[in-house]
Amino acid sequence: MAAEKREGDGRLREGGGRLRELDLLRFVAAAVVMLHHYTGVPAPEWPGGSARRIFPELAPVTRYGFLGVELFFLISGFVILMSAWGRRPGDFIASRFTRLFPAYWVGVSLSLAAYLVFNSWVPFGPGSDGPLKRFLPNLTMLQEGVGSQRMEIIYWTLYVELHFYVLVALFCCWGITYGRCVGFMTGWLLFSVFALEANAGFVKVVLLWRYVPFFVAGMGFFLIYRYGSNIIVWLLIAASWALGCYYDVKYNLPDLIAPHSSLYVIPAVVTVIFAVMALVATHRLSWLRWRFFTVLGLVTYPLYLVHQTISRTFVPRLLPHMNRWEVLAVLMTSALLSAYLIHVLVERPAQRLLRPKLREALAKIRAGGAMPPEPGESTGTPPPEDKPVLSERP
Repeated sequence: MAAEKREGDGRLREGGGRLRELDLLRFVAAAVVMLHHYTGVPAPEWPGGSARRIFPELAPVTRYGFLGVELFFLISGFVILMSAWGRRPGDFIASRFTRLFPAYWVGVSLSLAAYLVFNSWVPFGPGSDGPLKRFLPNLTMLQEGVGSQRMEIIYWTLYVELHFYVLVALFCCWGITYGRCVGFMTGWLLFSVFALEANAGFVKVVLLWRYVPFFVAGMGFFLIYRYGSNIIVWLLIAASWALGCYYDVKYNLPDLIAPHSSLYVIPAVVTVIFAVMALVATHRLSWLRWRFFTVLGLVTYPLYLVHQTISRTFVPRLLPHMNRWEVLAVLMTSALLSAYLIHVLVERPAQRLLRPKLREALAKIRAGGAMPPEPGESTGTPPPEDKPVLSERP
């Protein structure tokens, strides 16, 4: 895939590497969501049960931080299509597994440990399950499907992503091409609306109707990045933008308990998010090449996983001894440090261990259960290398 990274003038970008502009955007999205949870939402760990009351200076802005998730989904549509292009379904699934699960298992385990050691737990309403009952279903990332509650509220986005990966894996079975991709995006968007109109429960779940606009638009932005502008793809992105704005206003306003201006703020923020991704797709942000952006991109996923666990663990113990701004600084620093340690100590070693084992298992399955010859022994060919995955997303 690295060989297909093109500059704005159409030439291939030199050196392979990652799309650092997407690394930066991923980190910005995670930071926005983190600030949203630390300063812009009702939060039982804060005095008075609300972080908004503790940070009235920030809350009018950070209350809209949930829209960082929409940016995540746009980036995911872009990057997952890029990652799946030219791959077989098994290879795509294996790459997603090694990317998502090691850090996720750590996040779930830390959530349980926080409860066991510090009794740090915030139930999700009356009669909610305790952490011990949630632990095993959450390890599978299928907790939403089996009716278990999440260890952390933010894990709902991972289940949404899982839906998307399943659809992309099925698309890999068909074979991903430019034309098929445009057809897939068009059909997915239209049939999700038809399923909503018919109130077809199972189909709505399968087609992920609520967040289809963001994934489809992200895929469209990748096609433009790779192949150049196409009016049909831009029209699909425009339709996705319109539906995304409508869904966000209709389904988020009741929960926000926000001022009337939110009716305009939400579509404005979504529009800015789409505009930034359009700049990425048209290579206008390719100048963002600072290597540190790669580090930010690598820590984004573990940061997203652990920041709420850190908040509900530290806030009750720090506030009696520190002022609110100091507590906020400690929370953010601790979340960033924890994310970096998880990446270095867990993600990197786990990926080095899992990738060859999964590759071997896939080869055995494709060989009908027999152990295939070691690459390079009987065939004289070198062992296959992992395809580089550019700026991957959780």
